Amino acid sequence: MLSLQEISDRLEIEDLMVRYSHAVDTRQWELLDEIFTPGAHIDYTAMGGPAGDLASTKKFLATVMPNFAAFQHLISNSSIRVDGDTATARTMCHNPMLVTGADGKSNLMLCGLWYLDTFVRVAGEWRIEQRVEEKSYMFVAPDAVPTN
Repeated sequence: MLSLQEISDRLEIEDLMVRYSHAVDTRQWELLDEIFTPGAHIDYTAMGGPAGDLASTKKFLATVMPNFAAFQHLISNSSIRVDGDTATARTMCHNPMLVTGADGKSNLMLCGLWYLDTFVRVAGEWRIEQRVEEKSYMFVAPDAVPTN
């Protein structure tokens, strides 16, 4: 049976991962400062992005995300292991994205991946210390109908 602390830790970690999705989906890059540790390592290379620290990741997201007309990060099926003030998780992410070309046509890109995360409790709050993406699939459906 899980203790109340273990239940609380798991819920706080799940909330942290949801807050990451909301920060990215609403393009509020400054919120990532409340999600990652200052020395975090973030590796998006499996899906074609860079690996680096928090500052370079925020710069990358601010540069690349405006190229997508719409996107969502849908996370589920987290396998979380808590060990005191550290934890790890493997979380499924489905990330549909609309890419609008110069011709005005939209292509639907479907990305399936897992987040492999290491967490640490800092001043009583959980933060992501390391995030590594693991690719499952990427599919681009050409000439999707534009949405407004």
